[in-house]
Amino acid sequence: MKLLFLLCSLLCVAHSQAQHQLKKIWESDSTLAIPESVLPDNDVLYVSLIDGSPWDTDGRGGVAKLSKNGKIMNPSWVTGLNAPKGMGIWRGKLYVADVSEVVVVNLANGKIETKIPVEGATGLNDITIDKQGTVYVSDSKLGNVHQIKNGKATLLMSDLKGVNGLKAVGTDLYALTANDVYKIGANKTKTVVCTMETGGDGIEPVGNGDFVVSTWGGVVYYMDKSGKLQTMLDTRAQKKNTADIGYDPVQRIVYVPTFMAKSVVAYRLD
Repeated sequence: MKLLFLLCSLLCVAHSQAQHQLKKIWESDSTLAIPESVLPDNDVLYVSLIDGSPWDTDGRGGVAKLSKNGKIMNPSWVTGLNAPKGMGIWRGKLYVADVSEVVVVNLANGKIETKIPVEGATGLNDITIDKQGTVYVSDSKLGNVHQIKNGKATLLMSDLKGVNGLKAVGTDLYALTANDVYKIGANKTKTVVCTMETGGDGIEPVGNGDFVVSTWGGVVYYMDKSGKLQTMLDTRAQKKNTADIGYDPVQRIVYVPTFMAKSVVAYRLD
């Protein structure tokens, strides 16, 4: 029994110290108009396209549809947005953060159904939706997080400098700020999970309390539940950004929008 216990302990230690890696599968054509965020859904990928300056209200932005093998199916599935970024899906609707409002799109036909204004917002960035359908959206410029219930936006938290990526996991909300990754409880208590060199952009849970985290500058990390970071991808030398990632938990595929490089790259997480 002692030998068996020792072997199990060694296996657990080995697993905890395993080096995770991203293996490139494909890269789309580099014709996407500044892809900022990728959201997998069934057999398609939704990709938000800024197509202009990051915060301009110029009506040039939109959402593209890609296949799961990287083929651009429709580069202008949704048009008429400004500088769209993070997205979330709830009951057949796509919610898109767009500078000062959240745009609601019908997934069945790609038509804009409504726009939810967020009072005072100037830099809406990421979106996540919890299991009850509450929409959370970050305002990176003002350091705020808003929540949307029944089509109405209210302020949830403030003083989160540079807040960007959000992810609702159970009753917790994970938030990436200028440097820190926070876990925010149901009572709004904040716990620092880890501190990064630069602010994070996308965050996706991958099981066992672990996450994949991206930074816009070109780095993707594996973050374990203790907050330890391991660099899996660094494309800064190639001047390829790693913006708001998407994740397929079944296939364990990380989808990376490259922003100014105008493509989406798929990697298998090992």
